[in-house]
Amino acid sequence: MERVPFDRKEIDNAKEMPGFMPGMTVKTFDTPISPKENYKLLYDRKVPYWLPGFNDMQMMTPRIDTDNLARVFSFEAQPMLPEEMTGCKDKFGIEWVFVPTAQGSMVEPGNPTLLDANDWPDVINFPDLNTWDWDGSAEANKDFVKTEKFLVYCHLTGFFERLISFMDFQNAAIALVDPDQKEAVKSLMNALADLYIDIFSRAMNAYHYDGLNVHDDWGAQRAPFFSLDVCMEMIVPAIKKVVDFAHNELGVPYDFHSCGKNELLVPAYIATGTDSWSGQDMNDKAMLYEKYGDKIILGIEPDLQVDFMGPPPELDVATAAGQKFIDTYIPNFKEKPVTMGMMFGPPGYDEYMYEASRNAFNAIA
Repeated sequence: MERVPFDRKEIDNAKEMPGFMPGMTVKTFDTPISPKENYKLLYDRKVPYWLPGFNDMQMMTPRIDTDNLARVFSFEAQPMLPEEMTGCKDKFGIEWVFVPTAQGSMVEPGNPTLLDANDWPDVINFPDLNTWDWDGSAEANKDFVKTEKFLVYCHLTGFFERLISFMDFQNAAIALVDPDQKEAVKSLMNALADLYIDIFSRAMNAYHYDGLNVHDDWGAQRAPFFSLDVCMEMIVPAIKKVVDFAHNELGVPYDFHSCGKNELLVPAYIATGTDSWSGQDMNDKAMLYEKYGDKIILGIEPDLQVDFMGPPPELDVATAAGQKFIDTYIPNFKEKPVTMGMMFGPPGYDEYMYEASRNAFNAIA
């Protein structure tokens, strides 16, 4: 099919629309196909019309899953109320507390629910999803999910993070390698996979989303929390079970949100079947792109220092970094597709990147 050449009217006719997170507004251009369709081209390993980015996505973390209220990260039709911004019990009955200085919630350490992984069947109370008002949530969000953007169902607490919430970090890390607990951890991971599959299936019936995004942080600033071998044995099989279900039954891609300097664990991400992982810029993205770029879609940041708490960079500096990104990654996009990491650029930056990537993709289509 012949590609539609860029027309300046695509930018001139731009509209302000809701952004990735509710409360945000972004400039949405008069594109030849919808942002949803453009994102699907990326995950289908085809050439998109422009570089997909956060402005083309809409995230959903519905309040029906109380994890989202506990984490103070619920985004759906009904905004969170000020009195809900303190944290609460998650779907397992674990209490989370919002920490304003960190702008996030955590389980208060020192009193873990689970001391020995072998006891999990008797100690951990799994939620009954039949008691969740899925029909009511679907009705309440029927307009929220009507979007031309790529609708992402986001699940905040994955597998190792969930183990931490049950056991505290130290006990969870030990349980992964303790011969007396390992089989129990594996059975717990498998039970979590079955629960998540059930949630994602019901959520698909309610919201008809386009992609899954699951959070499970695996590392700190300098290194992963565990070795590749431990990850492959203890965590990967459960995640692969969920990813296979997402691909084969739901027909959606699986995006892995996993913070930390985890470049040593990228083979584990790939082994799960994960479609994409952005990771933080502390990772050696150039090395990862060369080594694994044909096996997983990587999110890569432009070569630009950005102070997210300060003013954006000058337009010429930002566009130079953006053009370098385009020149580096779009010529090889068919073999090694990437997404561009979030960047808060100055006015005019989005327009520049849209036009430049439109023309660059037309050249390789």
